[in-house]
This record gives sequence, C-alpha cells and structure tokens, in this order.
Amino acid sequence: MKTTHILLLCFFLTNFLQGQERFLTKQGYTSFFSSSPVEDIKADNNQVLSIIDTSTGAIAISILMKSFQFEKSLMQEHFNENYVESDTYPKAKFKGKVPNINGLSNSEETVTITGDLTIHGVTKNIKTQAKIIKTQDNISLKGSFPVNVADYNIEIPAVVINNIAKTIEVTFELDHKPYKK
Repeated sequence: MKTTHILLLCFFLTNFLQGQERFLTKQGYTSFFSSSPVEDIKADNNQVLSIIDTSTGAIAISILMKSFQFEKSLMQEHFNENYVESDTYPKAKFKGKVPNINGLSNSEETVTITGDLTIHGVTKNIKTQAKIIKTQDNISLKGSFPVNVADYNIEIPAVVINNIAKTIEVTFELDHKPYKK
C-alpha cells in the first residue's frame, strides 16, 4: 500500500513539474508602427500565440497575419492582399531563446532574446532586448524591435512608396501562464 502511495505521489509530482516547465499565452499582443512623411500607420493584434519552455529557454511565437487590426479597413485589405499576402503566408513566426530564464527572479530584468523571425516566407535571425518578469505563475515579456520591410521581400507599390516606412517598429507584450496538459 505504501508503495502505491509513493508511486502516485511521484506520478503527480512529475506531471506537475512538467506542466511548470512550459508557459503559454493565446492572447498575446503585438503591433507595428510605420511612420512616414505622408502618414503614420499602426496595426494591433491581440491573438498572438506564444510558448516558453523554462527547461531550455526556448520560445516560440505564432502570429496570424489577418488578425492585425487597422484604423482604416482599406489599409487592412491592402496589408493582407498586396503586402504580406496573408492567404499565401498566413502566419509570422519566431523561434528563439530566452537566456538564463531559470536564473531570473521576481523583479523586472532586461534580457537579450535571439532567434529566427519568419515573415512573408523569409526567415532572418534577429536579436532584441526585452523586459521580463518571471514568477512561479507568470512570465511577462515586453519589448520592441525594428523590421526592414525589404528584408522580407515585401514589395511596396511605387504609388504608395512614400506612405510606408522602409523600417517599421514591432512591439510585443506577452503574458504567459503555466501550461497545463
């Protein structure tokens, strides 16, 4: 009987610890901002999927391109149909590493995250700094980084070339909770 209790305790502890290794959000936030002499363009997306594995520091992010919301519906239509071609390239993805994630405490710290960003079918290695707060029940990441539109083979028609910045600023806020199977 004691052996059964010990085995059950080991089973529950193993599952609990495995669950604590991964943190997930399905409602992360990202936005991008383009500033040009002609106009400013901002789009927001509140349907960002992100998972962090604290045992390795690995982070993966998936962003549905059609979930970006613009102030003007025509901008949103042009973004999806003409620029990022959302039907052909439905998601932007990031796979990278958060260094020393298990060494972080409850206070806000700055970390350098590196990894591969894929947009419009093109993958580039990026490095960005982020503010992180890690507790037992939450991992919060906030930051921003520039994206050179031409690096991802996104073509801007000549008629609107002055309306869209060559480099846009991408901002993210990800609030992860423990993942339970």
